[in-house]
Amino acid sequence: MRNFIFSFLALILLPAYMSGQVITGKVLDQTGLGIPGAFIVSGNVSSETDIDGNFNIKAKEGDILKISLIGFEGVSIPAASTPMTVMLKEAKDTKLDEVVVIGYGTAKKKDLTGSSVKVTGKDVADKPNTNPVSSIQGKVAGLSVVDTGKPGQPLDVRIRGTASRYQTQPLYVVDGLWTDNIDFVNPNDIESMEILKDASSLAIFGARGANGVIVVSTKRAKEGKTTINYSTSLGMKDITGEPSMTNASQFKTLYDEQRANQGLAPYSYYNLYNADTDWLDAIKNKGATIITHNISVTNGTEHNKLYVGAGYTEDEGLIKNEEYKRFTFNVNDELNLSDAIKIGVNLGGSNSKLPQLHDFIRTLQATPIVEPYNAEEGLYNQLPSEIGGAQVGNPLLDVDGVANGTSLASEFRFIGSVFAEIKFLKDFKFRASFSADLGNKDERKYAPVYNVWDNETSQPTLYRSLALTQVDQLKTDDKKTQEDFLLTYTKALGNHNFTLLGGYNRNYQYYSQLSGQVKQYPKGDPIPHDPRFWYVNTYPYGDPSTKFAYSDEWDRASVSYFTRLLYNYDGRYILNASFRRDGSSELRKWQNFWTVGAAWDITKEKFMKDQKTFDNLKLKGSYGTLGNQYTAVHYPTYPNYKNGESGVFGESLVPAYTLAYINNPDLQWETVTSYEVGIEATMLTNRLKLEATVYNKTTDDLLTYVDLGSTQFYANSGKIENKGLEFSTSWNDKINDNWNYSLSGNFSTIENKVISVYTDGFEVFDGPSILTAGEPIGSFYGYTVEGLYQSYADVLSSPPSTLGGYGPGDLKYKDINGDGSITPADRSVIGNPTPDVSYGFSAGLNYKNFSFSIDFAGVYGNEIYRDWGNGSTFAQLNYRTDRLDRWTGAGTSNWEPRANDGSSYNQLASTYMIEDGSYLRLRNIQFGYTFNSELLEKASIQNLRLYLNAQNLYTWTKASGFTPDIGGTPTKFGVDNGGYPVARVISIGLNVTF
Repeated sequence: MRNFIFSFLALILLPAYMSGQVITGKVLDQTGLGIPGAFIVSGNVSSETDIDGNFNIKAKEGDILKISLIGFEGVSIPAASTPMTVMLKEAKDTKLDEVVVIGYGTAKKKDLTGSSVKVTGKDVADKPNTNPVSSIQGKVAGLSVVDTGKPGQPLDVRIRGTASRYQTQPLYVVDGLWTDNIDFVNPNDIESMEILKDASSLAIFGARGANGVIVVSTKRAKEGKTTINYSTSLGMKDITGEPSMTNASQFKTLYDEQRANQGLAPYSYYNLYNADTDWLDAIKNKGATIITHNISVTNGTEHNKLYVGAGYTEDEGLIKNEEYKRFTFNVNDELNLSDAIKIGVNLGGSNSKLPQLHDFIRTLQATPIVEPYNAEEGLYNQLPSEIGGAQVGNPLLDVDGVANGTSLASEFRFIGSVFAEIKFLKDFKFRASFSADLGNKDERKYAPVYNVWDNETSQPTLYRSLALTQVDQLKTDDKKTQEDFLLTYTKALGNHNFTLLGGYNRNYQYYSQLSGQVKQYPKGDPIPHDPRFWYVNTYPYGDPSTKFAYSDEWDRASVSYFTRLLYNYDGRYILNASFRRDGSSELRKWQNFWTVGAAWDITKEKFMKDQKTFDNLKLKGSYGTLGNQYTAVHYPTYPNYKNGESGVFGESLVPAYTLAYINNPDLQWETVTSYEVGIEATMLTNRLKLEATVYNKTTDDLLTYVDLGSTQFYANSGKIENKGLEFSTSWNDKINDNWNYSLSGNFSTIENKVISVYTDGFEVFDGPSILTAGEPIGSFYGYTVEGLYQSYADVLSSPPSTLGGYGPGDLKYKDINGDGSITPADRSVIGNPTPDVSYGFSAGLNYKNFSFSIDFAGVYGNEIYRDWGNGSTFAQLNYRTDRLDRWTGAGTSNWEPRANDGSSYNQLASTYMIEDGSYLRLRNIQFGYTFNSELLEKASIQNLRLYLNAQNLYTWTKASGFTPDIGGTPTKFGVDNGGYPVARVISIGLNVTF
């Protein structure tokens, strides 16, 4: 594939100089400064101005030239001459006249009352991320994006907080198709992304709108513009924020001290284990890269607009032998059969080779005193039996052997839609579209058998006691289809402007998963380490008695009717209203969702006529209801059966079955009531823009699984509230013809609270997290540490504890309820994983052909639960270097307990595990250079740009793990298991257009 792309690039780079007259000129703004990026069209030929506003286009004197640019009033020159100078006037209400994509259509931003943010494709195309949403972290107020760092893995994306117990991810709409993710979308094929956040924007999506919507529009060809574009980048990846673990000498000190505290003699096998191994360094991929190639061809005429794009990505993980490969394609074609009829097709998809993923947690746990490989015996070394041998294993063997080339996994995704649009009776437009999203995943995994060298017995032993090779197979099919029928009526009656939409939507999804497993015969030959034999029916190696199969299959459908009104009077008074009625095969009742939004453009009033400060000033507000179509199970009103008590009938034992839970036929989707009030303003000739919004969204009728011991059932019970403030601003200005700059920033606050769960006192636990009334969702729950017991006198004078054995040097837990003893009743909420404030700010500077940009992102006021480096009663693990400051006698420490990992007392969930999750990250720096068009003209090159990009360069944080940015589930997030870092990526790139 790579050779093909480079060969193709070589062909298109051949000079294609065409004869013909060239018109040259310059496009200026009203201050006399050159305007870059202005679009010039002459017939079927097009060009763009360079960084100084200069242009040249193949045309004859006297030809008609059309010159346009968003934010300026376009002009048509009836008789071109060379050289020529053209001045463009800045359009009033620049940002508000911008057309944005909304649910089931487009609208001018000035006609909307909701909160939506538009991100252009340029903001994501040149960043080293396979998922485009990752590139806008910190750029949109109210949008939280957490990247796992693992190649090809999904993101944790939340819009305006966590509103449900089961589902947080937004709905994605790609060219009108509803989907659960956009892993298949090439960032270079994106024209724009719209992040929709409030009820006015979301109610049209009904039961799928509660968690927000991200609308993705892929690129289309522009009329008169035929171009070929190629871009490529090479990035080098590295680990940031490595946790600090003890080396061999430090480990021995702590371990022997711990043994002494437990009444044991010093470890007696140091003569066999005398290495000093950095396990993290042993398994990390020191030359990890991410490589991208993208090519697109566009051709636009008055009647047909065609865009074809393809991309290829290789993304290596930070651990050895992790490699993600993806090929993407995208085709958009629109054909105007007449002035009234238009048809089109959108095709896209991806084919991915999925990596064999690992975690770093074992490298943080493995003792450093062991050499990874025994060269003399030709085997990997087993960890000592007393120091993690059975539980931790050998991290290098796991990466280089057990999980190296033992998995074949691929995923195919195809997205397609066709549409027809007809205009009739002057004001009416009807559009019908049919879409499909077809996904398929195949995986075959092989579990080999390895011998490792046991220094304690001086002989080989089976690794992890696994004696039989094994094969696992998995096949998943996920098919979605969608039908949309839309009727739009647009009318202007004097100062009254209407756009009325009515529509019908049908969605269908079919999911099927089949998995199987087989092991070798106990005394037979192992299944070969050869993919030709990695099947459940492998012959003659598989033991039929060990075959195991599992299947999961379901389908669901929904039908919806909806309508929306966009109305404004003279551009001053704006009203948006929408209604949707949803019916689902998974529930037994229909539900209605609606919204009303209003806005007032104050600058249109007479009393604002002579003021010079505001270009636009709009007050807005909305109120409405949204839905969350998700439960822990499908068809919750139709419970399955489970094994019950058996009965004896005569001489037969007959098994009995009971319902898995009590049926509740009245269940409905969760409902979110959302309202907001905000202001939008542009000032000082559109140089300063700001937007501020106060919002509240309350989820009612939580679909809660209630387990009362003898009784289980689903109920619409519970309430979650999210409220906060969002603010964003930007400043764009020119210093002179050579210099221009931009500044922007945003921040959002959020207050999350669980109002109720089921009944008073009903709580749901998920590891160290809790769902309980009066506290934020996913709060950390445990004991409050007041310090350490400094002496036996301190122990005797403190409230007695019922939690286990303890003594001087152990954690001292607080008597929260004041009953005079330490019991489980003294647990309380000890941390909140949701930040109080999220923010981002950026700056850009351009000088002639040079460009520079810098972005920061951060959060403040949240906590992390450290779920690693706390010791374990099941195995002896390595220590965090913080443990070197442990208590060794009265007054030596009041936070780090004595070395005593064999006791569970200090390992109870407590504030000892809580860390500050606040951070500031230097998210992105980019330097770029765009070559002068005069130098490129003879090679028929329109544009050539080189850039250097640095992503995740540095993070200021107090957290001790790889990263303070940690996602998770709706009820358990912000829990740091020490697994994987977010990579620092230094990349170089090229973008050339012909």
